[in-house]
Amino acid sequence: MANITLYELPGCPYCAKVIDKLDELGLEYDTIEVPSAHGERDEVEEVSDQTGVPVIIDEEHDIDGMPESDDIVEYLEATYGASA
Repeated sequence: MANITLYELPGCPYCAKVIDKLDELGLEYDTIEVPSAHGERDEVEEVSDQTGVPVIIDEEHDIDGMPESDDIVEYLEATYGASA
């Protein structure tokens, strides 16, 4: 099991942006596919207090439910990128 978990929805361009960054950085991660309907996204809502995706959890750095693709990409670059 990887330290990073990504909540995502296939076909979501914001999720793809995060996946591209994870892959670019060579990071291992688990994915959890959320339902299409926001009203059925109980699991992601429990960890992030909202139903949008993407959301990541990074157990190694105590990140528990970070939303917003731009924030996630910035976090991943700062934490795991070349300048980290």
